[in-house]
Amino acid sequence: MPGPRLSADTIHASTVAANGRAVLITGPSGSGKSDLALRLLDRGFALVSDDQTIVRRVGDRLLASAPASIAGKLEIRGIGIVEVEPVRDVPVALIVELTSDVQRLPDDGRERPILGIPLPLVAIDAFTASAPSKVDIGLDRMGRRF
Repeated sequence: MPGPRLSADTIHASTVAANGRAVLITGPSGSGKSDLALRLLDRGFALVSDDQTIVRRVGDRLLASAPASIAGKLEIRGIGIVEVEPVRDVPVALIVELTSDVQRLPDDGRERPILGIPLPLVAIDAFTASAPSKVDIGLDRMGRRF
């Protein structure tokens, strides 16, 4: 009998975690990934990785960690790189796509597959004051449970 299926990919995303579940924050450069991650850290989330995240498939779960070269580092625009205690190998529960074009009432069940596993997807404007709350609510209501 073969062992568990294992594969990996590096994703252009900042990743934070709460209660053992990770959120991949995706978007183009300058879209606010690191800034939103910092605001989520203020809400009690933990840093997994800033800007680049290694995602490994183990069975039917995706585990997120930072590349060794940037583990524990967070870029804060206007201040520089700061050290933050990271967590690793956290199951990915949700993808947040940063965009300024957010639908008022999006379709239910938006998903994006990573390494063959579909993940719930929400679109958020990182520069709104409510963005951290929206991530928190999205994780609670739509995120995969483990």
